[in-house]
Amino acid sequence: MSIRDRYGRGLAAGIMAAGLLALSAACVAPGSETGGTTGATAEGAPSASAGGHKRIAFFGFARANSFAAATWAGIEEYAKANDAEAEFFDPNFDAQTQVQQIQDAVTSKRFDVFIVQANDGAAVVPAVRQAVAAGITVVAEFTPVGTRYDTTESQVPGMLTLLDVPTDNGRKLGELGVAACQSKKLNPCKVAYLEGFKSLPLDNARTDAAVKALEAAPGVELVARVEGGYTKESGRKAMQDVLQSQPDVNVVIGSSQAIAGAEGVAGGKDVLFVGNGGSRQAVRAVQEGRWFATYYLPEKTAGAKAAELGLAKARGQDVTAANSSTDLAPNGGLGTKDALKDVQGEYDE
Repeated sequence: MSIRDRYGRGLAAGIMAAGLLALSAACVAPGSETGGTTGATAEGAPSASAGGHKRIAFFGFARANSFAAATWAGIEEYAKANDAEAEFFDPNFDAQTQVQQIQDAVTSKRFDVFIVQANDGAAVVPAVRQAVAAGITVVAEFTPVGTRYDTTESQVPGMLTLLDVPTDNGRKLGELGVAACQSKKLNPCKVAYLEGFKSLPLDNARTDAAVKALEAAPGVELVARVEGGYTKESGRKAMQDVLQSQPDVNVVIGSSQAIAGAEGVAGGKDVLFVGNGGSRQAVRAVQEGRWFATYYLPEKTAGAKAAELGLAKARGQDVTAANSSTDLAPNGGLGTKDALKDVQGEYDE
């Protein structure tokens, strides 16, 4: 599965060729704050010092991506505090380059741990199998390595996972939409869902889960499903289309970038927005009451947790093989105003 990560902006052309989620091309380094979450950090995580000096290879989406930069900051910080060193391999969103980088790193025999943030989860499977067979500890971080979008379970025997499960993400977006409707006390409550890209299997899995959650709620009426994409521009256009057919829409759900664009179109209309992304900007919009909620994950913290898991296994310790990054987030990622009151976010759009 190629990556079109909802946590970034301005990459529609480059990532469309790679083929999945939308990733940010913003190059803003993450801060040192943990966003008020629990989980692995260089200061607070259990030490993985036993077993000698180790080397971590991080195969991230791209070095110029602010979301991947947050992951890298957590990995590097944890490694330095736990007798390890880390190196970022930059494929610049190219799935085949990332596959080659993993294969070359296996051949080099320089690394004990791989952390893989897959641009294409299906494409990297053979290379990940090769790494596991060579005795390297592999952690799949954020996106699944494989073609299933409904589980944290490893799709490569021997691999560890720390994933944002797409169907869980979609279900929680739907739940946040229902909560927004309940806060308005309308019956029916009209909801528009700005899905990512209709051509992408991962986005479709997320959309289907969100739609099921919305349609199961009494009094909630899904009145529009429009491709909203992962930029302000695409969100603005999607919102214009929604308002043409549904001028009295009550709740709008979409990627944090699309919602930022939709917000500008809504004008003085009484619309509640639900975003999908945990940037500082999205968190601030919720805290200021401009958005009802956003799906929030602390990505620097997740990077540190991935390093913790990988180093612990490489040093012979028992670790949980399948892990969800939502366990690191306040309120399981359901970023309402109350849940995010002490959170700053860990990356910029």
